[in-house]
Amino acid sequence: MTIIVTGAAGFIGSNIVKALNERGITDIVAVDNLTRGEKFANLAECEIAHYLDKHEFIRQVREHILPFDNIEAVFHDGACSDTMEHNGLYMMDNNYQYSLDLLDWCQDERIPYLYASSAAVYGKGEVFREERELEQPLNVYGYSKFLFDQVVRRRMEEGLTAQVVGFRYFNVYGPREQHKGRMASVAFHHFNQYREQGYVNLFGGYDGYGEGEQSRDFVSVEDVVKVNLFFFDHPELSGIFNLGTGRSQPFNDLAAATVNACRAAEGKEKMSLPELVSAGLVRYIPFPDALKGKYQSFTEADITRLREAGYEEPFYDVEQGVSRYVQWMLEKF
Repeated sequence: MTIIVTGAAGFIGSNIVKALNERGITDIVAVDNLTRGEKFANLAECEIAHYLDKHEFIRQVREHILPFDNIEAVFHDGACSDTMEHNGLYMMDNNYQYSLDLLDWCQDERIPYLYASSAAVYGKGEVFREERELEQPLNVYGYSKFLFDQVVRRRMEEGLTAQVVGFRYFNVYGPREQHKGRMASVAFHHFNQYREQGYVNLFGGYDGYGEGEQSRDFVSVEDVVKVNLFFFDHPELSGIFNLGTGRSQPFNDLAAATVNACRAAEGKEKMSLPELVSAGLVRYIPFPDALKGKYQSFTEADITRLREAGYEEPFYDVEQGVSRYVQWMLEKF
């Protein structure tokens, strides 16, 4: 049985490939765009059966000529995740139309389809529950994900031929995101800031929040992969689900967790946030004008539907997940 993973050399996709390998599954077709060739490193320690360029894959999907038999599932994690990308023509073609063509093909072929949506569909909302009236994206990236979710909802109402599951990822961090540059997680940037300059930067007060107190639902990619595989194991389940921890934590917590994990590796004692600030290890910078009015100061996934679907595993909190991530980076870089 063959499994197709799009965005396979990317952040979440490569972690899914690695997790499938750990189950002994290697009959994997990895789909990606390696114009930025450094992404190959994410697949170098993985076992795959075949690599296919994204554009060739899309052509074969649209013509219904993919040469693979007995496809067990498609994990669709290939997308542009740059929230600052303003080219709507590109974004809608890459995130919306690509996803739609793949959905049509999977439904025609009766293949389970597990795809990446995003918490960006909620915009500046304060309640993050999978309901239409709560969804108001702030940018064309969020809109591209939002619009595809609407198509999926209509298809589910009309009746599906195979499983379709959308995951609204919140703030994901963890191994194999180093190629993402400025779009990599704050944990990744804090790790590098601390190693290069001996301290980390956080945004100062904004939108009614104090210094470093803007708060997000930070979720480890390890947990993201576990949820993906749970639904892979339960093809009878379909729907759109928030994928976060259900727990919002301030950026101060993330900074403290990152610095303390680095300090632990140096044989140094853990410090409280006030101690880290006093020592100049956590510093605050003015909130950027470019982000004002376009920034989610608070997110927290309502994971009621995920739990109702039967997923019972606990999620790492920031201190646990970041500590594991820092250890991985110290071993790799």
